[in-house]
Amino acid sequence: MSAEINIEIAYALPLKQTLLSLAVAADTTVEQAIEQSGVLDMHPEIDFDKVNKVGIWSRACKLSAPLKEGDRIEIYRALIADPKEVRKRRAAKAKEEGRADKVTGGRVNPRRASDNDD
Repeated sequence: MSAEINIEIAYALPLKQTLLSLAVAADTTVEQAIEQSGVLDMHPEIDFDKVNKVGIWSRACKLSAPLKEGDRIEIYRALIADPKEVRKRRAAKAKEEGRADKVTGGRVNPRRASDNDD
């Protein structure tokens, strides 16, 4: 008989957060704890094969990772937008509006901009 450890499982949607506390066997993995918690029944949209990733205290981990006393398993949602693409669009817009140098992409140099006006 193995000792039990206390853990938490967290999953958050924009309008609803779920935080479950439970006691599991000391040799339990992340995947086993998620299954035991019942969070998959509460949130059927969770899909570890395609979309959702997991972590322990904000550090990504595998479903096969072992748990320790006091761990908080976090189930992450997929990103809505690719951060790299959003950055590219924001930079292009700044160039179009004259807030960024068209050559370097950096801030407009006021001295250089005034030289072009003459």
